[in-house]
Amino acid sequence: MRKEDARRREEAKKKAEVLVEALPWIHKMSGKTMVVKYGGAAMEDQSLCRSVLTDIELLKLMGVRVVLVHGGGKAINALLSKLELPVRFEKGLRVTDAATMEAVAEVLIGKVNQELVWLLNEYGANAVGISGADGKTLKCHQVDPVLGHVGEVSEVNTALIESVLEDGYIPVIASVGCGPDGLYNINADIAASKIAQALGAYTLAYLTDVDGLYGEMGNEESLISSLSRTECHLILESGELTTGMIPKITSIAEALDAGVHDVRIMNGTFPHALLLEQFTDAGIGTIFSQDLVMG
Repeated sequence: MRKEDARRREEAKKKAEVLVEALPWIHKMSGKTMVVKYGGAAMEDQSLCRSVLTDIELLKLMGVRVVLVHGGGKAINALLSKLELPVRFEKGLRVTDAATMEAVAEVLIGKVNQELVWLLNEYGANAVGISGADGKTLKCHQVDPVLGHVGEVSEVNTALIESVLEDGYIPVIASVGCGPDGLYNINADIAASKIAQALGAYTLAYLTDVDGLYGEMGNEESLISSLSRTECHLILESGELTTGMIPKITSIAEALDAGVHDVRIMNGTFPHALLLEQFTDAGIGTIFSQDLVMG
């Protein structure tokens, strides 16, 4: 046998092994709901964006009910800089005055949401773009007057999301909610968690710019591969989290408390991170899961 033929057979064998490894995961996830929070650098790079959206299309073809929730922090910052408006954060949340809220809505609803919908449709995975204000999907109230138009989700109306899913489309949701006095900016991590809880999702996945949760900041060798719900709460109570991680880990704890089976943090800049984390034994990020019940 020629070396080239042997190489091709070996490559084919490895691909077959990957498919066999994925079978139990596909069987488990088929028919279940998965909420994916998408943001960070993976949204800025065209090739990475293509990788993420291809993963979402494949998940849909496997029978997974995928809901995509997105932010757009870098694009918002770019517009604010162009408008010469300040970029300020308090406790990991964007300070959002009236002018900033206009910019947030313009970027998230008018630009990022429509671009993601267009790309998904181009790849063959029919998608429908909505914001949390559509159909009163994300009702909210003001978190703190100091933060301005930053909303805390008080109710998730799943009717529109379920209707889109039942019609065979992927809902693409911009993290903007509606309050009694107008639109509100909602942290995308929190929005994704609230939506996952309301839908009774099996999995909530966060695509971020880091590999997962580290035991020691700056030490890549301290990546934590898995944590239980109890351990997640202990980390929150420890006071050791960085400001930017507090909303994310809080939203993860709330999702687990509400019955979401597992929550995953993974690096969206790693090609096909969603598929590798969801359908391989090794995984590539940090998984938070329900406490084991000892029999």
